[in-house]
Amino acid sequence: MFSKACEYGIRAMIYIAQQSRQGERVGLKDIAQGIDSPEAFMAKILQALSRQGLVQSVKGPNGGFYMDARGLKVTLAEVVLAIDGDQLFNGCGLGLPECNEKKPCPIHDEFKLIRNKIRSLLETTQVGEFNELLEKGVLHLKRV
Repeated sequence: MFSKACEYGIRAMIYIAQQSRQGERVGLKDIAQGIDSPEAFMAKILQALSRQGLVQSVKGPNGGFYMDARGLKVTLAEVVLAIDGDQLFNGCGLGLPECNEKKPCPIHDEFKLIRNKIRSLLETTQVGEFNELLEKGVLHLKRV
């Protein structure tokens, strides 16, 4: 459903939100290890998220990535749009270039319902929402 870059981007944003809650800046290496992603790939993803203003970064020895109060309220939909664009929200379930109400694909109506539920979930879920459950160990962000 999400591209690999988007999966890593969402996980990284949640990880950074968790670290930011504790007032920390987190480095690229720690993020990559914390979410089980390749470091070079993570660098490109974080650069894109930073350019979009979804995460902040500071260079230097005490630098790293962090989120302010606004960043903790970024929705998962904003992350998806920044990395994958709007294909998930508007695209055809079969990948057809022309699929709409007037010219639907075989799964158009059912896929539209699922797509709308996913959109609603992503638009109403903020990256900072998971902090407590992550700290308690109820949720995780990498293979265990």
